[in-house]
Amino acid sequence: MKLIELHILQSFPVSCLNRDDVGAPKSAIFGGANRARISSQCLKRAIREQAQEICPPLFQGHRSRLIIGPLRDALAQAGIQEPAATETAKLVGEHLATFDKEAEKKGNLKVKTLMFLSPAEIQEMAQALAAILRANPKAKDLEKAAAKAAKNAALKDAADIGIFGRMVASDHSLTLEGAGLFSHALSTHRADNEIDFFAAVDDLQKAEESGAGMTGTLEFTSACYYRYAALNLDLLQSHLSALSKEEFKQVVDAFLRAALLAVPGARKNSMNANTVPVYVLGTLKEKGQPIQLINAFETPVRAKNNGLVKDSIAALEAEYKQLKDTWGVTVTGEYRIPGTTLDAFCAGLLAGL
Repeated sequence: MKLIELHILQSFPVSCLNRDDVGAPKSAIFGGANRARISSQCLKRAIREQAQEICPPLFQGHRSRLIIGPLRDALAQAGIQEPAATETAKLVGEHLATFDKEAEKKGNLKVKTLMFLSPAEIQEMAQALAAILRANPKAKDLEKAAAKAAKNAALKDAADIGIFGRMVASDHSLTLEGAGLFSHALSTHRADNEIDFFAAVDDLQKAEESGAGMTGTLEFTSACYYRYAALNLDLLQSHLSALSKEEFKQVVDAFLRAALLAVPGARKNSMNANTVPVYVLGTLKEKGQPIQLINAFETPVRAKNNGLVKDSIAALEAEYKQLKDTWGVTVTGEYRIPGTTLDAFCAGLLAGL
């Protein structure tokens, strides 16, 4: 497979970018040591949202349970009157993701599982369903027509579905293997959660009264993370075959920038951990398998007088060299930040497409 791979080192200060079920920063054991962790799902959402900002026309997919309303509205635009528009939308929703009858009792038209669709897919479905309804209102093939129409839309406006994938348990014809590959980010060093005790003052409390208006605790961590993201270019090209070569390059460029710049938004006001990567190694492979460099940190990096970043970079580069020397891993292009600008970094990887 033809691959672009990104090996990213990013240092975050006091933060809780990805919380577990009790609100604490996520963690993992690796190399026998506790590490700070950011889940791949958390990172993927941040990257997807960033890509939608960078290239809105080609990243219009939305993952939601609220698919009935948009499909009903598209059917109405196609000339289907009520109540047929709503009932047809509910029928299709039932087929794709199971219609939520309990939510309907509360006035909400929802399905029970999240469905990843784009505006073009919804429009294609509406046009196909409208044609069947006009020809024969009792037709029994509305469900098949909806899935076929969604496939015919060919992800013209949904590169995000092509990159992040889609699973539809009730209709496998719409299931799509994502072309993107993502690791959980792990700290390059041993990291433990810490507790922040906070107190809030009551502005209207009398001066002679002592004590805080409220007290509490929050958990946080700070760490230098290694994270890995890759793009299977062959698979993505297959998913986005309806796009021109220039549009395809726009998609890859948006992905690269989003993968480097996106930061999960948890506690962004109270902790504001927004940073940019301290080091990035980007490679283009004409063939081979995706390989992350996390084993560079199986032995945790230890903080010395020069901190953690410098030694993390050295460990990453040593692991990369060993993969090339021992296992014969070959690349057709490699680029580093710092060492080049973001624009030049992206242009270099895109030149190989």
